[in-house]
Amino acid sequence: MMIRPATTADTAAIWAIIEPTIRAGETYTLDRAMSEAEALAYWFGPDKAVFVAEADGAVLGTYYLRANQAGGGGHVANCGYMTAASATGRGVARAMAEHSLVLARERGFRAMQFNFVVATNERAVRLWQSLGFAVVGRLPEAFAHPAHGLVDALVMYRLLGS
Repeated sequence: MMIRPATTADTAAIWAIIEPTIRAGETYTLDRAMSEAEALAYWFGPDKAVFVAEADGAVLGTYYLRANQAGGGGHVANCGYMTAASATGRGVARAMAEHSLVLARERGFRAMQFNFVVATNERAVRLWQSLGFAVVGRLPEAFAHPAHGLVDALVMYRLLGS
């Protein structure tokens, strides 16, 4: 598997990955009815560096890396990750997460923070914890899950070291 910067040629493949996740409404705080143009504008926002995970010429996942905050919080990175449903369980999310941790460190970030991990997204929580992230906050009933109702969201944090 190769992880590389996304290009405009990847937008259709990225849309094919992010649309089902957005429409499901189970893991991101995005409007489930947002258009393709709105979703791609969000994913490729000017504050984000976007990457794709690719194997055998197929894009299997995508992530973005950005500063979590401006100014005094600019040394903390933030990422968003989405994997194609067909690639679930193949290590794509782990590969992107590991890539993002290395890249964030190389770009001078001192830590990484996930602001809003839906607690029912147990695979993601386990992955982040296996990569050294700690739950540093819990937001009770902060997410309206379409199947589970109001569920908690977690704030997860990890120092990147030098």
